[in-house]
Amino acid sequence: MNESTPKISIQGLSKSFAGKEVLKDLDLDLDTGSSLVVIGGSGTGKSVLLKCILGLIEPDAGEILIDGEDIVKMSARQRARKTRQIGMLFQGAALFDSLKVWENVGFRLIYGDGKSARTAHEKAIECLAQVGLPPEVGALQPAELSGGMQKRVALARAIAADPSVIFFDEPTTGLDPITADVINNLIIERVKAIGASAISITHDMASARKIADDIAMLYQGRIIWRGPASEIDGSDNPFVDQYVNGRADGPIKMALRQS
Repeated sequence: MNESTPKISIQGLSKSFAGKEVLKDLDLDLDTGSSLVVIGGSGTGKSVLLKCILGLIEPDAGEILIDGEDIVKMSARQRARKTRQIGMLFQGAALFDSLKVWENVGFRLIYGDGKSARTAHEKAIECLAQVGLPPEVGALQPAELSGGMQKRVALARAIAADPSVIFFDEPTTGLDPITADVINNLIIERVKAIGASAISITHDMASARKIADDIAMLYQGRIIWRGPASEIDGSDNPFVDQYVNGRADGPIKMALRQS
């Protein structure tokens, strides 16, 4: 891979479920060290896009190149090895209720990388400190934490294996504006600290404007606009304008069930 090769390059990606096209000949690149936010309404395929990159869903067509290598053509074992460089912050934190906080943070280190519990514990405490949580939080259960603290733990887990790519799935959902901004700041800080590339999907435009270098809008399975975060509010694209301003009237029509 040379410096001009995108960290992730998606070309002609398509995926259907039960005859319904979710992704349609989608093209999207993520440059090394950059932060890209993908916006779009519910059901437009944002999560399907991430799952295809992670190898959790097999696309119907197209290429997904990581460091210039097409993971779609790889065996399951090769694909898993390639995608191990990706960390993930799941929507709603998705912590394991039966495990202590430090065990959640160190889960991949123990069960994926074969690290000892002692090594994983040390790394977990280190990562908790990086998201502003003291060591004693590691001994707690997830149910003992506030929503904002759970998001911090989820971020600590996402960075524990020192990934070169991090995915953020609705990182500020369910948080008050102040806590959401704290999480946004932590995302920016941690991504820069480890030199990772990032893809986030969110409905939170305040978050998108803050954490993104570029923003791309997904609509009807395709990227219909992409540009610097600083240009999102001045876009002359009517779909983008309607979405970022939250207006019911416009080219995006919500399907309503008739009674």
